[in-house]
Amino acid sequence: MRQILLRAVLLLGSWAIGLLVAAWVVPGVSLSVSGFIVAVVVFSLTQALLSLLIVKLPHGYASLLLGGTGLALTVVALGLAAAETHGLAIHGLAAWVATTLVVWLVTTIGAVSLPEVFRRELTESA
Repeated sequence: MRQILLRAVLLLGSWAIGLLVAAWVVPGVSLSVSGFIVAVVVFSLTQALLSLLIVKLPHGYASLLLGGTGLALTVVALGLAAAETHGLAIHGLAAWVATTLVVWLVTTIGAVSLPEVFRRELTESA
């Protein structure tokens, strides 16, 4: 249970960082506090629901879908967050593509590397 909670927190944190980085480096993206909060909440709920569906697939199919699902999930979460609040605005197709890629890349890097960092720290401190 602790492992699942830690993974969820790491994914949320990495997605939040990805959204902040995208708002900082991608022209055409504006983000307010309310947009940020809604985007993170929408992403976490969408991620949880889709992850449950993917886990039920055979391992071979699930691994093929992870990259594409992550990109699709990011677009859906960004779209819902932009629609639900005026705090997140993405103007133009190039900004949508760049924002999706930046957020997905930061989230993927965080999901892959951060659990290993925490695992090493827990092992060294024990």
